[in-house]
Amino acid sequence: MRMIVRWFGKGNDTVELEHIKQIPGVEGVAWSLHDVPAGEVWPEDKILEVKKQVENKGLNIDVVESVNIHEDIKLGLPGREQYINNYIKTIESLGKAGVKVICYNFMPVFDWTRTELFKKMEDGSTALYFENEKIKESDPMELVEMISNNSSFTMPGWEPERLEHLSKLFEQYKQITEEDLWSNLQYFLERVIPVAKENNIKMAIHPDDPPWSVFGLPRIITSKENIQRFLKLVDDPYNGLTLCSGSLGANPNNDITSMVREFSSRIHFAHIRNVKTYENGDFIETSHRTDDGSVDIYNVVKSYHKSNFSGYVRPDHGRHIWGEKSRPGYGLYDRALGIMYLWGLWDSFERLKKESQ
Repeated sequence: MRMIVRWFGKGNDTVELEHIKQIPGVEGVAWSLHDVPAGEVWPEDKILEVKKQVENKGLNIDVVESVNIHEDIKLGLPGREQYINNYIKTIESLGKAGVKVICYNFMPVFDWTRTELFKKMEDGSTALYFENEKIKESDPMELVEMISNNSSFTMPGWEPERLEHLSKLFEQYKQITEEDLWSNLQYFLERVIPVAKENNIKMAIHPDDPPWSVFGLPRIITSKENIQRFLKLVDDPYNGLTLCSGSLGANPNNDITSMVREFSSRIHFAHIRNVKTYENGDFIETSHRTDDGSVDIYNVVKSYHKSNFSGYVRPDHGRHIWGEKSRPGYGLYDRALGIMYLWGLWDSFERLKKESQ
């Protein structure tokens, strides 16, 4: 596996590239142009500026997370033609810069959804938390205000230019069923996958987080069966997955280990993290350690190893520990601990493999 770390860019992250470089086994960053609104073409000069910053520190920019998809594409509106053309131009520019994987998602309106950004845990650390009942009782605007007021950084998936039209978007999505969303996703894939292939960039869709409907909005990348359907929409190796153990793991019915085994050849990017789930539908993000959460991280990593996985991996959200002040879920300390836990598992499986030969 090829270990990388998500980095939000100079001036938009508390974590420095120098710190990332010091984590053993890390070779690159998952990055994005967070100041470019969804749907606009990424300027080549800005892409090359990030490339220079990162490569000067001895790291790579192989993985972009994310090139966000404009709502017109998800809604199937006439404006999608221009936005898909813009997306294609961005793919071509990223290909010139040497990017190998583009992570993206197809979640209507919101990306990840949480009800608390800094929920205090028993040990004094804080973590991202989802309270199921609160979502059912809340107005979406209350959630927007909570997210917006709790961070001085850009929050991916919660960009102001998108959310300022929230009421209109919800009205538009009242007409959109899950089948409509599937159809609009296929239309998008049929246009962009051939271009991605020409530019040697693998497209990797991220599952819905959490993997069920929120505020009545349709969500489709939620389960093993739906991922099987997704991969058949355009059955090409360049149409693949960002398999996120935390997003999918929020639903206890999802067997992540089984998904890794079945989809390993189409997993281009792996997010590995743990969550503790509760019977009422609540969940909280924990350390990466298997015993701390409900996802069997040990067997998830074991399955990647058995599959001879050579794709990109990153620790996903971490807790906020040791007094670190950071963007929600993306401090340095707990993610670094997570990386070393993942490497510890991987190195053990490597040793056992050699000893058995």
